[in-house]
Amino acid sequence: MSTGDSSKDAGHAKDTKDKVRCEEALSEIFLLLDKECSPARDAELRRHIDDCPPCLEEYGIDEQLKHLLARKCGGDLAPAELKSRLRASIRQTVATRGGVTVERTEVTIEQRIGE
Repeated sequence: MSTGDSSKDAGHAKDTKDKVRCEEALSEIFLLLDKECSPARDAELRRHIDDCPPCLEEYGIDEQLKHLLARKCGGDLAPAELKSRLRASIRQTVATRGGVTVERTEVTIEQRIGE
């Protein structure tokens, strides 16, 4: 029997404009934190998180975790030998599984300070 309260039935979606469910928001929190969402998806997720206390709490916890990891582990850079081995392994995996030859692979590692 339905209570007529669509916010409970839709995973905290308050109206038809907010199509994001809690499960989606929670599974995409790190994409949001890492700024890897499209601007439209970013806005949808933020709208849901701002309107949903449990998701907002989880977002805050994950944001603090990300800052802690960056502060404690952010200064370590991978050794050149490790980078070289990773490139070789990626080339081999791509060639073996995809039938594609990679002529050159370039990896750039940036350290963001203050995020």
